[in-house]
Amino acid sequence: MLSTIIPMKSHKKTKKVVGLNERNIKLIYPNNPKRYYPLADDKVLTKEILHQYDIPCAETYAVIEYNSDIKSAWEQCKTYDALAIKPVRGRGGGGIKILKKDTEGNWTSSGKIVTERQVFQHMAATIMGFYSLGSHDRVLIEECIEPDPFFDKIYPSGVPDFRIITLNQTPLMGMLRMPTDRSDGKANLHQNGVGIGIDMEKGTLTQVYDGTSYYNYHPDSKFVIKNLPIPYWEEIIKISVDTANAFPLNYLGVDIVIDKNKGPQIMEINVRPGLGIQLVNQQGLKETIEKTNHLREK
Repeated sequence: MLSTIIPMKSHKKTKKVVGLNERNIKLIYPNNPKRYYPLADDKVLTKEILHQYDIPCAETYAVIEYNSDIKSAWEQCKTYDALAIKPVRGRGGGGIKILKKDTEGNWTSSGKIVTERQVFQHMAATIMGFYSLGSHDRVLIEECIEPDPFFDKIYPSGVPDFRIITLNQTPLMGMLRMPTDRSDGKANLHQNGVGIGIDMEKGTLTQVYDGTSYYNYHPDSKFVIKNLPIPYWEEIIKISVDTANAFPLNYLGVDIVIDKNKGPQIMEINVRPGLGIQLVNQQGLKETIEKTNHLREK
């Protein structure tokens, strides 16, 4: 049965929510030494550590630092049928381009044919810092994740991912970020994706949040997600903990995708995870931290 969930509002619940300043002062600054930020902000450095600890992540095909290297790197990579092109230091999904070959061998992105010239222009813009606040960047070309069939029934396009918040190597809160008809394949909330809450103990989905309202179904497919078990949930928790242990950063947002052939893979980590996850789950991080600490003391 389809229904819209009206969130409960109370002064008590509001006090349990962590705001931006409190997140910075009490969670980020004490737990994440600034000298280690590049380990998370630079996707190539992140993947080097993941490989070192045998934590699953997408295979790297090429890293391009200069415009003069674009053509030769492309010659090596264009033999694949699908690619993900990313800015090494980009944020929030900006600059990510998924390329796939159609039945005639043409490269497509979001269902539209793209030329090699357009691909080269995108890479050049990435290197010039278009997606990294104007500073020189690099291009990462890597294996394209093929989402597990589990997601097809919820929404069949784009690449959904899980965000797990960890503190002191302990998973606190999670959400599933899903694309929508308005997000152009992106799962990020600020790019019109939706967030789906997670019951961390049961490993099930709870409700969908689109930025204004709550539902028990995806707003486009109308597929009901409430109480839906998440596949590989124990593995997702394990690799989020393994990732948190691998980095000298104690407060992290760990982003995980599920590939249809390889299972859960780390996509990236974030030293400044957003606070929207509290709205998605209708639960404050402060409350979750208090409960976790209480359980540790027992």
